[in-house]
Amino acid sequence: MDRTTMPTRNLSFLLSEASGRRSRSTVTIASGAGKLAAGTVLGRITATGEFVPAPHAEVIDKEGAETATAILGYFVDATDQAVEVTVVDRDAEAKLPMLSFDASVDDQAKTNAKLAQLDAVGIRVR
Repeated sequence: MDRTTMPTRNLSFLLSEASGRRSRSTVTIASGAGKLAAGTVLGRITATGEFVPAPHAEVIDKEGAETATAILGYFVDATDQAVEVTVVDRDAEAKLPMLSFDASVDDQAKTNAKLAQLDAVGIRVR
């Protein structure tokens, strides 16, 4: 029998959020960001306003994205083009085990830094 791994379900990382749509916004994921799972921690590129997975440190042409400001709500494929998606960017609680981080966020200290950045915008990770 073949085994398959189920992808992260959309918005399954949420523990709670503000009423209405106050916790959510529509943003653009930058072309070339690739296939991103729901629950990916994102940062905003200052020059373009587009979002990418938040790297540990500043990256050339992605300045500003190193600060985590949102969590991707739905799976997206932004390999070849920019895509508009819904993110959670304030007044919410999220499940840590269900979050995905950029590959450069590869140890507990870097993960803790991203969690502190999310906390600063009102997303408490538990």
